[in-house]
Amino acid sequence: MAEAAAFLSEAVGLPAWAMFVGWVARFTRPVSALHSVHAVISLWAGILLAVAGHLIVAFLSPSIGVAALPVAVFVLACVAVGMRTTPVLDNMLAWFVGLVAFFALHPENMLTGLFTLIAASTVGAGAGYACQRLQQRFAA
Repeated sequence: MAEAAAFLSEAVGLPAWAMFVGWVARFTRPVSALHSVHAVISLWAGILLAVAGHLIVAFLSPSIGVAALPVAVFVLACVAVGMRTTPVLDNMLAWFVGLVAFFALHPENMLTGLFTLIAASTVGAGAGYACQRLQQRFAA
């Protein structure tokens, strides 16, 4: 499944490494399909939070310089950790995977980066789900 997802990602112009972001997030809660969906929603929330982090840095940089990044990271971490008890959005690990993925992508255009990560992570999460279903079928 991973090689099929990597091929699909490359074929449609998505970075293959970003596909694994969805795969990893999905397997943080493989207990059920619903928990996996919640994990992916948390991942996407983390990606959106990273966009907010970029905006915070851009807004604060003129006034506080290099201190803008640590301030933004503190705010982002507080939000991600604070969501750990919120139903549906309670997968703190997936939040941080989303944050890391967006910062690792270094998109020139935030909207394009957002859509790229959402699309690639959807491919990865779907492949992870298919992989688990196939494993269950063959194990039976």
